[in-house]
Amino acid sequence: MKKGKALMRRIGMLTSGGDCQSLNATMRGVAKSLYKMFDDIEIVGFEDGYKGLMYADYRIMKQSDFSGILTRGGTILGTSRQPFKLMRTPDENGLDKVEAMKHTYYKLKLECLVILGGNGSQKTANLLREEGLNIVSLPKTIDNDLWGSDLTFGFHSAVDVATNAIDCIHTTAASHGRVFIVEIMGHKVGWLALYAGIAGGADIILLPEIPYDIDKVVEAINKRSKDGKGFTILAVAEGAISKEDAKLSKKELKAKKKETKYPSVSYEVAAQIQERTGNEVRVTVPGHMQRGGSPCAYDRVLCTQLGAHAAKLILDEDYGYMVGMIDGQTRKVPLGDVAGKLKMVQPDCQLIKEAKLVGICFGD
Repeated sequence: MKKGKALMRRIGMLTSGGDCQSLNATMRGVAKSLYKMFDDIEIVGFEDGYKGLMYADYRIMKQSDFSGILTRGGTILGTSRQPFKLMRTPDENGLDKVEAMKHTYYKLKLECLVILGGNGSQKTANLLREEGLNIVSLPKTIDNDLWGSDLTFGFHSAVDVATNAIDCIHTTAASHGRVFIVEIMGHKVGWLALYAGIAGGADIILLPEIPYDIDKVVEAINKRSKDGKGFTILAVAEGAISKEDAKLSKKELKAKKKETKYPSVSYEVAAQIQERTGNEVRVTVPGHMQRGGSPCAYDRVLCTQLGAHAAKLILDEDYGYMVGMIDGQTRKVPLGDVAGKLKMVQPDCQLIKEAKLVGICFGD
């Protein structure tokens, strides 16, 4: 049932952090639900994430703005990265960022602010909640590493892109009998490399959560050669780390990376494999392609569900939550529980065990 004009509300909305395919689809889910719930509601869209909130760069959205965007990647509001660790640091003109965001919120008389973002964005969302603002957030990241939700929107779309990259590499790897490394996004967690690696039929998958032994990697490649398999494909997460490097302190690791001649870990692994096996090794980096394109069908459904649940929280004036997907159900999760927590791949999880059963090597 709709609420009438007496309860007109003005809702703020922004997209923050790295982009993904499913931001527009999620905003659409929120907006369409709100327009159905209320006879008279105004959605204020902030340009370029928290920056728009800080500097009062916004526009009043129309219903038509949310039409035809279900299949459109990126974000119609734009986005930017505003590191959480710098939120309490004044800008170059001495502006207090947190106070500026609060000022914009109250000046526009917002009922609440809907925030679509990943880990850093959720920490800032929780900060604003602690400062007294009404917040509803939604879990955006291709890394699927947000605590409090089994799935994040953008993840499955990115898996599709990364899997397609591995699929395409298969034919050329087989034709030339080469070792191919496909570098998959994921600095701190390996969900994307894990899923794309399995879906794409990678023979070896290297993740940040499972430090690898290069000798084990070479052993797996040599075994494939001995078994008459003329090529090997590795799916390597950006943040994959060797057992030796995993023992270093953060300071020591940072210093080592600064001195390395390799642009990323994939190229280092490639050089080590080529030196030890004599095999020709090639590296492919899909890079930001993994963030681009249209959202997959799975994400479109997920975004619609999450957006509708967020709107219901606004209808009920139930603020301070992120909407997550848990055990196949949309649920509200306290922002204070979400902020600052990473959902890592557990090395002994069922998916890893099953991947090993089919012969996938993780370098451990």
